[in-house]
Amino acid sequence: MQQQPEQQAQAAQSRRETKAPAATGVHLETGAAVPSATPAAQAGPEHVEEAVAYDGILLSGFGGPEGQDDVLPFLRNVTRGRGIPDERLEEVATHYRHFQGVSPINQQNRDLKAALESALAVAGIDLPVYWGNRNWAPYLDEALQQADAAGATRLLAIPTSAYSSYSSCRQYREDWADALEATGLQATMQIDKVRQFFNHPGFLAPFVDGVRSTVDEARAAGFADAEIEVLFATHSIPTADAERSGAPDLHEWGPGGGYEAQHLAAAEHVMAEAAPGIGWQLVYQSRSGPPSQPWLEPDINDAIDALEARRAVVIVPLGFVSDHMEVMWDLDEEAIETATEAGLWARRAPTPGTDAQYVGALVDLVQERLEGRPVAERKAVTSIPAWYDVCRPGCCENPRLGFRPAIAGLQP
Repeated sequence: MQQQPEQQAQAAQSRRETKAPAATGVHLETGAAVPSATPAAQAGPEHVEEAVAYDGILLSGFGGPEGQDDVLPFLRNVTRGRGIPDERLEEVATHYRHFQGVSPINQQNRDLKAALESALAVAGIDLPVYWGNRNWAPYLDEALQQADAAGATRLLAIPTSAYSSYSSCRQYREDWADALEATGLQATMQIDKVRQFFNHPGFLAPFVDGVRSTVDEARAAGFADAEIEVLFATHSIPTADAERSGAPDLHEWGPGGGYEAQHLAAAEHVMAEAAPGIGWQLVYQSRSGPPSQPWLEPDINDAIDALEARRAVVIVPLGFVSDHMEVMWDLDEEAIETATEAGLWARRAPTPGTDAQYVGALVDLVQERLEGRPVAERKAVTSIPAWYDVCRPGCCENPRLGFRPAIAGLQP
């Protein structure tokens, strides 16, 4: 459902430019190990196998600007605490200004919220969906105020990110803590989170469909299987962050940590289902740190330039749930241009967006927690089993910032 121009104008006049301040602490019930959690999650079990009567869903997005005047304030929110001057931010802002300062992500989350509400109703789940963003209006604290006004005290949070890392999991948990403190709801509102859903079949099904159809398109264009390369793209992160991702104390990951391992497992499943025998690799995009700081590689453009004996590439935005700015700019503009200049046929597969299979996966994640479904009965299709409901101690640390107050997980 598209927001009308007059609604957008009213929203622009009323929204603030800064996100909630960083929390100074968290609230722990007597005897609890997990702050601001429901009784079923307070002790910190890996999987909550006890039914919980939630009274709302907290759909949590990254946020994005919706006009030229929003771009710099939004980027200041994204980079808060890093001391990046506006001159540097303006370099990144050019990507948004190319699209009139409008990121598609907010409208995509409006559409996802509507699709989720409809699917919940069809499943007989009578729960309102409150939507808030980490970095732009509507902010998470505004969503909590809306939930509080409606009498909700137990929320199940769904981050719009499927994998484990600081930026894709722990930072959401920190921002929920910020929102609770900013609203004064630390002691009265409880927030649990769904598990990371990188291996839920409903999340991966749209990628399977997309790879299958795009590879078939390449074949129809005359390319043999040996001439096709599938590039699974995700956001690069600092290698120091990657090493600390995905409960490293409990798993023996490779040098890319749980973040890379989860992506590799997801890609392996997609290829086995969609195009067995076709060559593929995991590549990275959107790095933003200084050249001296190691980040996960290879960059997608470097990977394209390095291809040999390939005439066609299929780009799969495996790390993203919708076609937001990193997909539209880094893949649809830059990567496609690199492939074209290299003389390659190139297509980009779709993201899940509001695909019914993906929305159904989110409903299933909600049902898991409402039922207290045993972990052995949860849906997971990769070599990595169903992920944790409650984040483990020290998981996904940001080594530059340390551990900020966070909820929905055991304390470091």
